[in-house]
Amino acid sequence: MISSKKTKILVIGPSWIGDMMMSQSLYRTLKSQNTNSIIDVIAPAWCHPLLLRMQEVNEALLLPLRHDAVGLSMRWRLGQILHQKHYDKAFVLPGSFKSALIPFFAKIPHRIGWRGEMRYGLLNDIRILNNTAFPLMVQRYIALCYHRSRISSSKDLPQPLYMPTLKVQEKEKKIALYTYKIYSKRPIIGFCPGAESNLLKKWPHYHYAQLAEFLIKNGYQILLFGSTKDRITGERILLNLSQEIKNYSFNLAGKTNLQQAVVLLSCCHTVISNDSGLMHIAAALNLPLIALYGPSNPNFTPPLSKKSKIISLASSCDSLQNRKIHEEYHPSLIKITPERVIMELKLLHYTVGI
Repeated sequence: MISSKKTKILVIGPSWIGDMMMSQSLYRTLKSQNTNSIIDVIAPAWCHPLLLRMQEVNEALLLPLRHDAVGLSMRWRLGQILHQKHYDKAFVLPGSFKSALIPFFAKIPHRIGWRGEMRYGLLNDIRILNNTAFPLMVQRYIALCYHRSRISSSKDLPQPLYMPTLKVQEKEKKIALYTYKIYSKRPIIGFCPGAESNLLKKWPHYHYAQLAEFLIKNGYQILLFGSTKDRITGERILLNLSQEIKNYSFNLAGKTNLQQAVVLLSCCHTVISNDSGLMHIAAALNLPLIALYGPSNPNFTPPLSKKSKIISLASSCDSLQNRKIHEEYHPSLIKITPERVIMELKLLHYTVGI
């Protein structure tokens, strides 16, 4: 049933880029239930460029704390400030004890979230998670929108689910391409060779280089995306290319902020990405996407797009630590050959009609 009552909602958002992107499904679902909902999201500064592009979000509020900081006094002060906004509900998406403190200090009457780190008292609508009942993270976010008596598993969620979606204006694209001197008329393939949270999620740089050589020889140009930490990976990819090939390769890792990266990604014909936050952004931009998974679980946080294809060769016994001491990359990612990616690219383009 759709409500018309004005409801003020505070969301304690995730700290990771990918999780923040997936959390948009919660905001879209809340808006579908009540178009008059006012949704504010509190999150670290690095997530704000994404929140500012989500039309469902009224205001992006700053959480001025490191990811690992408890910051009890700061959370108390934030709670006192937010108490003046008179929120009706709060959704706490992270599972930590500290993430539930601000809504409690703000005296928000209805505080909803999964149990996590034993948050009885801090949350007064606490849900007990059955991992098998909600296998996807996005399902766990969306389930919080509904009364606990209505939703007991993912099968009870209304279909289709609201998926993350980002829009970029054509004018923004033109300005970004001009700013970064991307003048060639060749279609752009985006590479996202980094993995902020775990280095063992990275597809080998020499595989990326071999793929880049094939694509450039077939009329494409390559943009490499990532943070400052990924710049060296980008340079290692370029070192494996001939000078002629390099003329159509641009290492933007560490040269863009997240807002600029979103716009430039939207200019891409297709994206090849490790399991990372940029992968989820590419999916939300509705781009054809090849997602390369190693030991991380593609069944928990897959790219949420019908234009995506997951390649995963990890076995059930693989883990993030399962590699030989002399190997830089995880064996399950080394096994994904450039030839396999090329084959999946051809199939993906045929499927989505590009």
